[in-house]
Amino acid sequence: MELPKKAKFVIIGAGIHGLSTAWNIGELLRAKGHSVKENDIVVLDKTGIAAGASGIACGVVRNNYFQPAMRELMAHSVDVWEKDSDEFNYHSVGFMQINTESMRKDMASVYEQQQKIGYDSEFIEGEEKCFNYMKNIFSDWQAKGITSILHEKQGGYSPNKIAINACGNKAKQEGANVITGVEVTGFKRGSNSKAVTGVETNLGTIECEQVVVAVGPWIYKIWEMLELPQKISVKYNGETKNNQNMWKYWFLQEGVMNVGDGFLKTDDGKMPPLIHVDSDEPLYSDRDKSLITDKMWGIYYKPDICENLGIQGGAAPFKVDNKVEDVKIDPYGLQSKDYQTTDDFAHMWSSALAHCQKRFEGKSNQYKKGPSGGLGCFTPDSFPVFDKFCENVYVIADSNHGYKMMGVGKLVAEEILGNESELLKPFRFNRYEKGELHPTSNSPFPWS
Repeated sequence: MELPKKAKFVIIGAGIHGLSTAWNIGELLRAKGHSVKENDIVVLDKTGIAAGASGIACGVVRNNYFQPAMRELMAHSVDVWEKDSDEFNYHSVGFMQINTESMRKDMASVYEQQQKIGYDSEFIEGEEKCFNYMKNIFSDWQAKGITSILHEKQGGYSPNKIAINACGNKAKQEGANVITGVEVTGFKRGSNSKAVTGVETNLGTIECEQVVVAVGPWIYKIWEMLELPQKISVKYNGETKNNQNMWKYWFLQEGVMNVGDGFLKTDDGKMPPLIHVDSDEPLYSDRDKSLITDKMWGIYYKPDICENLGIQGGAAPFKVDNKVEDVKIDPYGLQSKDYQTTDDFAHMWSSALAHCQKRFEGKSNQYKKGPSGGLGCFTPDSFPVFDKFCENVYVIADSNHGYKMMGVGKLVAEEILGNESELLKPFRFNRYEKGELHPTSNSPFPWS
């Protein structure tokens, strides 16, 4: 496809954020009585629709966040998923946050806030009550030491590529031109301002009025092209620390167990909720009963509805020690052996599954290595940045919270067209300098 010479809006990235933003810009313009002409809205991607991180991630949709701003934003996103559930193949089966004692107060706070915003959830406390609650869903539940469960009734999951392609279809229906196989190489600036006047690519330059950056783990590269600061000042608890890295990479650990379709159904034959467990119980090997860890650990799992192999899920990630400029960016480890899940992860995750449910005992040999795990690019506080830079560049830096945040595209589209979003205001870049950081929970996961 020939690259257009001009566009009003150039959106970089054909994942969940880029396509949903394109779709909503078109829809809002039409609602305002404006016609969308050919190449008014152009989406560029160096590979293809759903080819990046959001196209192969675990497909989780949830509200369960310790941070009030994230919780409100996620409630909005869940509503978007539910509104077009058939088109997105969204399964509203719920989400269960299953916790050890150190997480009880955090999750009680989440529950209280969910009730205030009218989000449907249930909170169970006490070890015996929690155990019985899980046994009523899965008769083979056997994890001990669980003292609270936050059971969201509205969360769920969706097959990634189906959902993102649905976003792409909506964007095209609203007049967007989605062009793949085009790599952004730089930006053309105005002579008397910092505004971007054109997006430079391997196929030429597109002049434009507005740019939206939605590139997931590649945000570091685009940030660099825009000449934005790699080192920033961050105020922590009233104390300013200078020369802090703007970006850091975490190694994400995810995998699939090839146990067949329907393996995780509930006792009444229904699709199960997504299950997330944070535990400080000693974790022993399902292979040889040796101790894997006596420190806090966390896993999540759900049916693999993308390839119907059985179970998909993951464990807590860990920081990449390399400098960001030395990291070979690959969201799911296919291009770099350094960021592929290892046997240690397979051993831990399989054993943790068996720790939770008896049906997983002796199944570790059915772990299937594939395109899972890889890299996520995180901000200093591990939460998103949604903000305008260089006068006309809107950056969606999701800090690996991406796929579930379907609703962000609509809010960004509204901001671009002149209506500031209260839901996005807590995620401005200046929060670091001002010390308005999001609170953190006791979970081993940086995005909880």
